[in-house]
Amino acid sequence: MVFSLFTCFGGGGSKNEGGNGKSSSAVDMAAEGPVVVELFSSQGCATSPEAEAVISRLGRGDFQLNVPVMVLAYHVDYWDYAGWKDPYGSSQWTVRQKAYAEALKLDTMFTPQVATFERLTSECLQVSISGALRTKIDSNGVDIMLALYENRLVNDCPSGENKGKVPANDFVVRKLEKARTVKDMNAKKTVTGTVTLALWDGFNSSKCGVAVFLQNKAHQIFGSQNFQLPDDV
Repeated sequence: MVFSLFTCFGGGGSKNEGGNGKSSSAVDMAAEGPVVVELFSSQGCATSPEAEAVISRLGRGDFQLNVPVMVLAYHVDYWDYAGWKDPYGSSQWTVRQKAYAEALKLDTMFTPQVATFERLTSECLQVSISGALRTKIDSNGVDIMLALYENRLVNDCPSGENKGKVPANDFVVRKLEKARTVKDMNAKKTVTGTVTLALWDGFNSSKCGVAVFLQNKAHQIFGSQNFQLPDDV
């Protein structure tokens, strides 16, 4: 099975201030049949309509993808405190979303959240991101950057100033790519991008994570999100 998931991008979207859950999306991709896209949403979340619009187009086939897609929208109930009770909300879907978060070791989630992992071959990893912007982007633009890093690296140093030592390193950037550049875009607009990363010998997804961040030409960073790769990528 090829594993895929949605996670937050650029700190984008609305955070549930009730403290009992957040909204996210997840994807399960099987070897056969359509890709199943699960969106966790709520009518009580201000930024969910953007995600719902994208997911509706995805389900209708507007994006002319190379693989068939089946869309399922789960309306969670933890936004009901905000003044509007979602008529389609259910605690059952909240439990399902929390199970995804625990399985993926996500410490925080937002709506809408999207990042899809697809293992293309044993030599490369495709990462697709999509999410709503928190702030307006002017004509100077920002780059959506994606860094693939590795933890728990240990090796001998036979020469140099650390000769004879065995340094341990974490959060070592192995790949850094620009997903896309965004200009003249209002807040809450959804942006997407895809990066294909060449993998190295001995790649182990359980030791790796992905950092997504927005950076302008002056190298100022505006939004970011960090998460671990699933073990079975």
